[in-house]
Amino acid sequence: MDGIEPIDLLGENDARIKKIREKFPELDIITRGNTIRVSGEKKQTQDFKSKIEALINVLKEQKILTPHAIEDVLQGTHIPAPDLTDERSSNIILYNKDSQPIRARTVNQKRLVKASENSDIVFAIGPAGTGKTYTAVALAVRALKNRLVKKIILTRPAVEAGESLGFLPGDLKEKIDPYLRPLYDALDDMIPADKLALFMNNRTIEVAPLAYMRGRTLDNAFIILDEAQNTTTPQLKMFLTRLGPSGKVIVTGDLTQIDLPYSQQSGLKRALHLLDDVEGIDIVHLNESDVVRHRLVREIIKKYETDDAVLREQKEREKAEKEEKRKSREDKETE
Repeated sequence: MDGIEPIDLLGENDARIKKIREKFPELDIITRGNTIRVSGEKKQTQDFKSKIEALINVLKEQKILTPHAIEDVLQGTHIPAPDLTDERSSNIILYNKDSQPIRARTVNQKRLVKASENSDIVFAIGPAGTGKTYTAVALAVRALKNRLVKKIILTRPAVEAGESLGFLPGDLKEKIDPYLRPLYDALDDMIPADKLALFMNNRTIEVAPLAYMRGRTLDNAFIILDEAQNTTTPQLKMFLTRLGPSGKVIVTGDLTQIDLPYSQQSGLKRALHLLDDVEGIDIVHLNESDVVRHRLVREIIKKYETDDAVLREQKEREKAEKEEKRKSREDKETE
């Protein structure tokens, strides 16, 4: 047990080794100082040795052995931390419910992961298909699994229906569910159905419309605000000021898909301008090179972005021409 204290592995009064003995009742296990002696059937002793080595590795990685980690190791469900010297492994965020790795697959997705690790508030801005929402949910699930937060909160402004949630049928969950389907899809991929249902029932994972964030302090939680381009300035300010001392926030949005009425400006645009230089807040921009959907999605985005640029130039020219005509009229009136 080089590099660790025996008590950290064995527990007070060998409490943890008693738990291990329950798993291996046929083995004779003796602890003395920093050594563990075991005798018994060869296959079981080898299994015991591998479990102890796994516990030592967990202890070295996490500096503590939680009951949950011990149970995972003994049940064989513990997933070792990836080897960070391997570039592919270093991009792994977590493993999904089928034990398949979920990776940051593009340069900007990797930037998003890094930003979330270094900053408490991160804005992920980019078009559809760039993986910003999926990556955000993966980071939230990882934080929950690693006990860095106690809950996940998912929220999104419900503006597409054009009516108040109160007039929609069903309870709160049924009202907001259609707006949060992309978040649910990501959760379904990462967490087994029975465990996800448990998390939803005991509010470890909470889904709520943005309006229901008012008045709350969101602490010890990983909060994701999706489709933030459809928030007004008061809404986004309200949301960002809910953050508690131990909270984490990722705000995702696509400034090319604003569904607000023309009379309202996107709060996301103003927030990006105001908060760009605030320490602890990071902004990551994703683009068509980050699209991980069908190859045609990338081409579609390029076409729309090119056309949007042409339209913006046309509007700027029209605005300049109107201003020039206005000045010309004023000059003539002055004469």
